[in-house]
Amino acid sequence: MKPITQSRAVAHVAARVPAKALWMLMTATVLLLAQAIAATAQMMPNTFADLAERVSPSVVNITTSTTIEGRANDGPQGIVPEGSPFEEFFREFQDRRNNGPRPRRSSALGSGFVISEDGFIVTNNHVIEGADEIMIEFFSGAELPAELIGTDPNTDIAVLKVTADLPLPFVAFGDSDKSRVGDWVMAIGNPLGQGFSVSAGIVSARNRALSGTYDDFIQTDAAINRGNSGGPLFNLDGDVVGVNTAILSPSGGSIGIGFSMASNVVTNVVDQLIEFGETRRGWLGVRIQDVDEDLAAGIEGLDEAKGALVSDVPPGPAADAGIERGDVIVTFDGKDVEDVRGLVTTVGNTPVGKAVRVVVIRNGRSETLMVTLGRREEAEAQSQPASAEPEATPDEPMELDNMGVTLSNLTDDVREGLSLGADLEGVVVMAVDEDSEAYAKGLRQGDVITEAGQDKVTTVSQMTAKIAAAKEGGRKSLLLLISRQGDSRFMALPIQ
Repeated sequence: MKPITQSRAVAHVAARVPAKALWMLMTATVLLLAQAIAATAQMMPNTFADLAERVSPSVVNITTSTTIEGRANDGPQGIVPEGSPFEEFFREFQDRRNNGPRPRRSSALGSGFVISEDGFIVTNNHVIEGADEIMIEFFSGAELPAELIGTDPNTDIAVLKVTADLPLPFVAFGDSDKSRVGDWVMAIGNPLGQGFSVSAGIVSARNRALSGTYDDFIQTDAAINRGNSGGPLFNLDGDVVGVNTAILSPSGGSIGIGFSMASNVVTNVVDQLIEFGETRRGWLGVRIQDVDEDLAAGIEGLDEAKGALVSDVPPGPAADAGIERGDVIVTFDGKDVEDVRGLVTTVGNTPVGKAVRVVVIRNGRSETLMVTLGRREEAEAQSQPASAEPEATPDEPMELDNMGVTLSNLTDDVREGLSLGADLEGVVVMAVDEDSEAYAKGLRQGDVITEAGQDKVTTVSQMTAKIAAAKEGGRKSLLLLISRQGDSRFMALPIQ
């Protein structure tokens, strides 16, 4: 028998199928195709209007006001020459005219969002840090004063509270762990003081660590600018998956690299701030380091480069439980330990006082120990000396060799001239050569460098030491955390 080709077979079957049944089959096929197209359309929205309309009433603008103490004039500059016999006379005249040093007011703008109908609001710590007055503007235009409930500088999160006559519109946190690279997200905030503004983009990367111990940032290309700090990052369900915190930019404006603290970190912090007014993180009490391939090869019983190697065990919960130097922690409270960062985050999110099982590799064998966690904040407070002498460093500005950058310690005079808060610490950029690579990367006069190489810096000598160490390590740039007009941003400073 001659074989039947595929086309002949289809025609042969179609000839035997009644016309009505064939029509029903074709209709069902069209419906399936329509459903597939609709599902694709949901994944690729052609508008964010409905989502923006639904969640915008829960987003707020935040205006802070800070009193900056005035300073007495050092002398009647510009009136008489220094050392003149009339100098004291004119100084007294100025004091009488000005009635002494006058305090000044400084204001800043940011964003936030309401998380409960009774008025709890989440924002960034750096938005309200040092403020003595906080005013909340709602989407409707109404304004209410806010009370500060608590802050966490480690994650840059703060919780505020307003009292309203009626229940407030609010939004819920989503599960940031379910956000995938490529998912659509939408940011709402108060960029550059322009009022409520919406921008959209995608999740560009996950689990970014910038400079903090508990960092878990979502990177997005949704436009984030100054003033967006503290605002929400939404998924398409209208749930908050991140709190917009920082941008990486050579110009100070958005170039599509923004960072939002993941909601799964934020929710734990917010819950503690609302309940206690402060964070209460678990503390294991060990000094640890990552296990690389070379270390793994030399550790008996460790088959792969993972876990956290204990380098020291000071007095604390781990020492009490019998953890020893040289142990490799591979499991904590039933969770596998991949590296130091993962262990620190897991321990910090575990309740204080909880007894947990810790599995370690010791002398080629696995051992399980029970550890009752302490509180990290108390341990850190006890580890700080009662009084520490400030590092003696020159107050004169210092020019960095071949970099076109002049730095200065953050003295009282500089702090007053730049209207900087008393709590801000760092090194001030006094001048930047416009032909330098530093200027091209976005460093500007008046910037305050608060971190270099993910370590805090408070003096010029510390900054120069970090640059020297980076050069010796063969690095071409040094990651800086910059504070500019109340906003923080990261910047790579070329050093070679």
